[in-house]
Amino acid sequence: MVESKVKIRVASEQDAASVDHVLQSSYGSLMKEAYDAALLERVLPAMTKANPALLSSGTYYVAMCDTNIVACGGWTAQKPGTSEILPGLGHVRHFATHPGWVRRGIAKAIYGMCEWQAIAAGIETFEVFSGLNAMSFYASIGFDIVRRMEVPMGDANLPIALMTKRLRAK
Repeated sequence: MVESKVKIRVASEQDAASVDHVLQSSYGSLMKEAYDAALLERVLPAMTKANPALLSSGTYYVAMCDTNIVACGGWTAQKPGTSEILPGLGHVRHFATHPGWVRRGIAKAIYGMCEWQAIAAGIETFEVFSGLNAMSFYASIGFDIVRRMEVPMGDANLPIALMTKRLRAK
């Protein structure tokens, strides 16, 4: 259960600097358990900037404690990095929790909002490109590994896991 002092709301473009901070703090710290420092140095600059399209999508959320954003995440119908949309398929996007706020149910609460909204929009399956350090989080909310792969990020290839979750039966 998420702490009562944390409130989740739809993100806006005005949240960009705070989302940047959460992404930098989260990925810079939590990804160290799964990736070596040299690789992170090459990929983090490309991963730790808020995506303006996500911020204005209406499907991206931030978790607030007082006036501070402590976590973020969302989903889109568009496949990351493309404009491709496949009927019934949604994509979990850019989840991060500040290291001082992990394991308090905040990311699961954000995910729950995403899933509810996606089902209402006709999405039947979610997929996520999970960092190796986040695979256990996604598994805990029902995602299964499809395959391990590498995606271009910055000037390197980042090992990840493609994971999916069936949201409802056809």
